[in-house]
Amino acid sequence: MNAKSQIALVTGGARGIGEAICRVLTKAGHTVIVTDINTDNAQALAKQLNGHAYEMDVTCPASVNAACEKINQEVGTPTIVVNNAGWDNLMPFLETDEDFQNKVIAINYTGPVRVCRAFLPGMIKAGGGRIINIASDAGRIGSALEAIYSGTKGGLIAFSKTLAREFARNQITVNCVCPGITDTPLIKEITATNELAGRGIASIEKNVPLGRMGQPEDIANAVAYLASEGAAYVTGQTLSVSGGISMAG
Repeated sequence: MNAKSQIALVTGGARGIGEAICRVLTKAGHTVIVTDINTDNAQALAKQLNGHAYEMDVTCPASVNAACEKINQEVGTPTIVVNNAGWDNLMPFLETDEDFQNKVIAINYTGPVRVCRAFLPGMIKAGGGRIINIASDAGRIGSALEAIYSGTKGGLIAFSKTLAREFARNQITVNCVCPGITDTPLIKEITATNELAGRGIASIEKNVPLGRMGQPEDIANAVAYLASEGAAYVTGQTLSVSGGISMAG
């Protein structure tokens, strides 16, 4: 796959890390498709970027399949797919319930699986592609108050490595980017209503070796690298973007 001027799809692309990814991929010369459940924000961003916006709820098979069909017909085949949509709230494990558990799993794990299943056939026909899954260092090393979330992100890492093996023959690379604590609208929403979460996040931030919380652009730049020609021989890898708070052995 020639990584220049590709069609790039980003889930949860309307704000936060997703928005930054859309901006960086546009700057790299790709045609960006912003997908989100917030269609107003997605359309506004797509207009700024001369891209495209589609409603997509990654928890709903019909929504993902309908968006896939429309995108293939109206824009073309995405050969860069970034599974960014995600959600969490911080709480002790024994305070979680089935509804919370199901929501976290549906968005963070089943969602990317569903998106990959929908868009991989197009990549195969196109002769190659890049799948970049936004996991989390919580999935690598665990994270207090995020038991279910950590499990989904660990599962996403394992899923990505397996896809990397299975679709290497099709010249499709599959990699994960693992953010550490990152300054996003979701983090602000969580800490505004959850005092325990606020204390935990503040504690993590103090221990970041580089001395600051991550910014969405930090994550987006890692995605841009994995989508670039320079990463053509990189697959099945997990790249932490955490300011050094977690380090691979």
